[in-house]
Amino acid sequence: MNKAELVEAIAKSTKLSKAEVEKTVKAFTEVVTAELKKKDGKVQLVGFGTFSVTKRAAREGRNPQTGAPMKIKASKAPKFTPGKALKDAVNK
Repeated sequence: MNKAELVEAIAKSTKLSKAEVEKTVKAFTEVVTAELKKKDGKVQLVGFGTFSVTKRAAREGRNPQTGAPMKIKASKAPKFTPGKALKDAVNK
């Protein structure tokens, strides 16, 4: 499911216009992004899951074309951990 299909499904489910739903989805992604940018930012939706940031240490990798070693910088990556209710629903 892509964003347009998500907007359509939510609009159908809630009887709201697609424009309203699209604004809401955009606002949701913007708020989650802004929160994750903060130090120790986390968004927890009980029963659904948690959006958080994980730290990746600097490491040495290899160039796949030449096999030459290269340094990969430390970075942060967004992470989603599903909640129990979501896991249970998927596993039914």
